Amino acid sequence: MRAITIAEPGGPEQLVWAEVPEPAAGPGEVLIEVAATAVNRADILQRMGFYHPPAGASPYPGLECSGRVLDVGAGVTGFVSGDEVCALLAGGGYAQRVAVPAGQVAPLPEGLSLLDAGGLMETVCTVWSNVFMLGALAAGDTFLVHGGSSGIGTTAIQLAHQLGARVITTAGSAAKLAACRDLGADVTVNYREQDFVEEVRRVTDGRGADVILDNMGAAYLDRNVQALAVGGRLMIIGLQGGVKGEVNLSTLLTKRASVTATSLRARPTREKAEIVEAARNRVWPLIESGRFHVVVDRVLPIEQAAQAHLVVEESGHVGKVLLDVAGGG
Repeated sequence: MRAITIAEPGGPEQLVWAEVPEPAAGPGEVLIEVAATAVNRADILQRMGFYHPPAGASPYPGLECSGRVLDVGAGVTGFVSGDEVCALLAGGGYAQRVAVPAGQVAPLPEGLSLLDAGGLMETVCTVWSNVFMLGALAAGDTFLVHGGSSGIGTTAIQLAHQLGARVITTAGSAAKLAACRDLGADVTVNYREQDFVEEVRRVTDGRGADVILDNMGAAYLDRNVQALAVGGRLMIIGLQGGVKGEVNLSTLLTKRASVTATSLRARPTREKAEIVEAARNRVWPLIESGRFHVVVDRVLPIEQAAQAHLVVEESGHVGKVLLDVAGGG
């Protein structure tokens, strides 16, 4: 088969569509013929040599995919050859075939195309596990998500809105803010021109946000804590703004707030299966009723993975940048 390999750590030009060995479905695994995948920030970090796959995972980038079942390993039930599915991966989405633990595979939601489903699982599982399972966002709560026009952001806005929370989001342009409002954001903040802490306090009458989903890390750490409500939960899922920050512990104590940092890729298979099951139970009905969709900025053929990486690195996109693998030669 063919896959996108990384010749050596570096820029997008290091991504090479090459012949590689075929995977096989081991015990408890499903072998998927990949139709589509998507570019996530983790893929860029892996390409640069900063984010290595967990032990035993595929060496190729790609943390999600859609496709059709080719084979199942010993002990697998619920899937047969030909089933259309989507999957959460530890790697290997940028390939024509990938073997995945069965608990990380879900049937394609009705009404969602196989192509769009290539950008579903990583963001949905990240948002669901952090905002709802750990962050316990509930109807009536105030939710702040940074980077609302990203794949994570467009997913978080829709899910929080549909489940009854008040949504505040940041983005860096009028066009991106308008896209966020179209998805259900109640309040939008241009981080280039406005202070999100002041805006959150203003629109909540000083109360703050119950849950914050943050991809910036160090750069926003103390300000995020300032923006939290009493009992608020800050969920850190990215480090785009650095890895070391300072926080006023007095503020954290006074607010009886919590700061949680998580990653999804290296979690044990059992935990990932629990997240996939929870997301399937709660999000699939929203998709099938037309209340949630994968926001797609563009689709590029897998051979143009380098161009897709450039698009995401330049941050001009809204939603997901997908890679069409089925058309790969």
